[in-house]
Amino acid sequence: MKKRDFLKLTGLSSIGLLNSGYANASPLDLPAKVIPAAPKFNMSGYAAPKIETVRIGYIGLGNRGGGAIQRIKKLENVQVTALCDIRTEKAEQAKKTFEGTGHNPKVYSGTADAWKKMCEQENLDLIYICTPWNLHAPMANYAMEHGKHAAVEIPAATTVDDCWKLVETSEKTKKHCMMLENCCYDFFELLTLNMARQGYFGEIIHAEGAYIHDIYDSFFDKSKRFDLWRLKENQRNGNLYPTHGLGPVAQIMDINRGDKMDYLVSMASNDFMLQARAEKLAAEDPEFKQFKGKTFRGNMNTTTIRTAKGKTIMLQHDVTSPRVYSRLHVISGTKGSAQKYPLPEGGPAGGPEGRIAQGHEWLKDAEFKALEQKYQPEIVKRIGELAKKVGGHGGMDFLMDWRLIDCLRNGLPLDQDVYDAASWSVISPLSEWSVAHRSNSIDIPDFTAGAWKSNKPVDIALSQGGNTGVKS
Repeated sequence: MKKRDFLKLTGLSSIGLLNSGYANASPLDLPAKVIPAAPKFNMSGYAAPKIETVRIGYIGLGNRGGGAIQRIKKLENVQVTALCDIRTEKAEQAKKTFEGTGHNPKVYSGTADAWKKMCEQENLDLIYICTPWNLHAPMANYAMEHGKHAAVEIPAATTVDDCWKLVETSEKTKKHCMMLENCCYDFFELLTLNMARQGYFGEIIHAEGAYIHDIYDSFFDKSKRFDLWRLKENQRNGNLYPTHGLGPVAQIMDINRGDKMDYLVSMASNDFMLQARAEKLAAEDPEFKQFKGKTFRGNMNTTTIRTAKGKTIMLQHDVTSPRVYSRLHVISGTKGSAQKYPLPEGGPAGGPEGRIAQGHEWLKDAEFKALEQKYQPEIVKRIGELAKKVGGHGGMDFLMDWRLIDCLRNGLPLDQDVYDAASWSVISPLSEWSVAHRSNSIDIPDFTAGAWKSNKPVDIALSQGGNTGVKS
């Protein structure tokens, strides 16, 4: 077959290339990959200058942002100096919650670009972004370009091109871009990370992660999602929310720090629910007419990944089917395995939520408890019980915030850097391409430009820092 005919057949022709990664094209028509040059500056392991008191501005004060501002009040050596939401009433309501706390944030609201004015202010060190997905990358880039570190909710970007822009901006400005993947700080995930580091599972062969969560009704609830943004996102057909399952296992498998994700294949079922309901509502409510005749993602997406070292990862995503909640976390090694989710029902009181095995059967509860005590991570030893009291998905949100602030204050590398944000997020648009192309494989960009071979694993020993106080 002639090259020109092959390009036409595969949809790779007539698209210009960027100088790093894939071209700025539809995820359904991605061109061939270009190998990037060496990074301008390697952000993996980078320690930014210490910040004694971290000054924070929040963008987006809905579900996630509203919880984040409550947690930050519990930390010492932070100052909330700015709040932003396009809805003025949300911003003002959030400001009132800081009365009597010693924080006096300035409000930015009322216009679509009020967040830009906030990012331009000099009295900020960190921009904490909790907005709809399509705004994550533009806001994080703008924050870094104006001299601020960026902490951005998941996913950090929804296009391949935006993933590359985050990497390039972070390297150019030497500002951190951390995706707020809170599941990396859940207690069982931290336990298995520590066990893996100490060789309990042997060589990791395979891992699994999932986000199976029945939030179907909320897509159509105008009071739940501003401007029905998440229903709009679900017109994309792929694994739209991969990082809850991927983040923890990527850290365990030293992705970007000793191994890298090489390529993926993705398959989706048909949509058996979203379009039918959207069509029904379009006939009843003018606000839903925009969805008439539109197609939506399949109920179940399964994406499989192979790493450069020949290991595999399976990810699943289903947010519409009436299924039991599962954020599947599976580790399979040459000496042992672990699994969390679906959670056991009707088991013994106080029994473990996760399970460990070294053969055909799970270890007994007493054996598990002994392992939990032996391999308890340092961060859990220090503030685990306190985090459970503060809350945020059982405490993992608070552990994440505490660790982020502690690293910034002590000038330590972050647990999640911009290469993690990009490589974990890029699974979404690449899975769209694979689904649209009969589940063909597609390469996963190496955002580290080869530095994964020498980058050091994430530090979990807390040998430095750990001195950020928590208010009673």
